[in-house]
Amino acid sequence: MAEGGTYAFGCMQHQRRATVKAIARLLSALAEPTRLRLLRLIHRQELCVCELMDAVQLPQYKVSRHLLELRRIGVAEARRSGRWMHYRISGAAARSPLHQDLLKLLDVHLRDVPEAKRDDARLAKRLAAGRADRYACR
Repeated sequence: MAEGGTYAFGCMQHQRRATVKAIARLLSALAEPTRLRLLRLIHRQELCVCELMDAVQLPQYKVSRHLLELRRIGVAEARRSGRWMHYRISGAAARSPLHQDLLKLLDVHLRDVPEAKRDDARLAKRLAAGRADRYACR
């Protein structure tokens, strides 16, 4: 729990208010462009790391590092399926009004950004080609 008994992002205990410190940590972590791109993509659906790699055109170690930070601040959660890790918005973030507002903001303001459009196009192509193939992920 954060100072003053209020909600700390990533904790199992939830209350209605977040501390200014916790919000600052969240916004600081989201100040990285790649994390915003990844968060926007997993907000729509659960995705495998390899699908995210193809969408944002970055190597696995960079994508995983950014996803780890999103997990650390409590906005993403992972699920292992065999060799692959799948990421989605965490249950706590999905229930948090602050997180919901931030996710809406990202979706509205990034949807027409050229980089986000390219991410969407690459992801759509990747999903159309590889979702049914069990070995599509590297």
